[in-house]
Amino acid sequence: MRTRLVFLALVLFAGGCQVVPLEPAPAPTKDGGVAGGSAVSPTDALAKLKVAKAGSMRGYDREKFPHWRRTGENCDVRDAVLKRDGRKVKYSGCNVVAGTWKSIYDGRTLDSPTKVDIDHVVPLANAWRSGASAWSDERREDFANDLDHPQLVAVSQTSNRGKGDQDPSQWKPTVRSEWCEYASDWIAVKGYWKLTVTSAEKKSLGQMLEEC
Repeated sequence: MRTRLVFLALVLFAGGCQVVPLEPAPAPTKDGGVAGGSAVSPTDALAKLKVAKAGSMRGYDREKFPHWRRTGENCDVRDAVLKRDGRKVKYSGCNVVAGTWKSIYDGRTLDSPTKVDIDHVVPLANAWRSGASAWSDERREDFANDLDHPQLVAVSQTSNRGKGDQDPSQWKPTVRSEWCEYASDWIAVKGYWKLTVTSAEKKSLGQMLEEC
């Protein structure tokens, strides 16, 4: 399973941005827990998610999930994800201007940041239908810029736009070997933010975890 780092904070100093590394996240164990910790497995976490029918899209607007949040002069959360997920990344100031990225959804290698989309693993519209419609704008902004949980990932534009706001019962990565990680990430995000899942969504997540 891919190991994702709890990322880097970008902070502003008198002269510009500086990248400050934080401690890496503990390595996941084979059963989905965390080495040295007491995290539950993705299967157990899935069982704890509340099942409910999808809510209405009434009142939804992406502007109610402000992103990308600034993290310093000319820096934002998009740059942060590009830095975290890229290889041989180059900058102009804080802005990512070159590098390569592997799109986990479809296996494509991307050779320019302009070809990369930063995907919300749990789409904003899906979050709206599963509880975020009742949140404050501040909480929705925190959700849309969440670097502390596996909610943001660099992927190809084609795969991101093909996914849209669909849940795992409607769309899955074409790279089957990523199903375990994708389902685990989806469950982790929904669990942390206390979002609901539909019965079809929960069933599909369980099936995807069989690939672990």
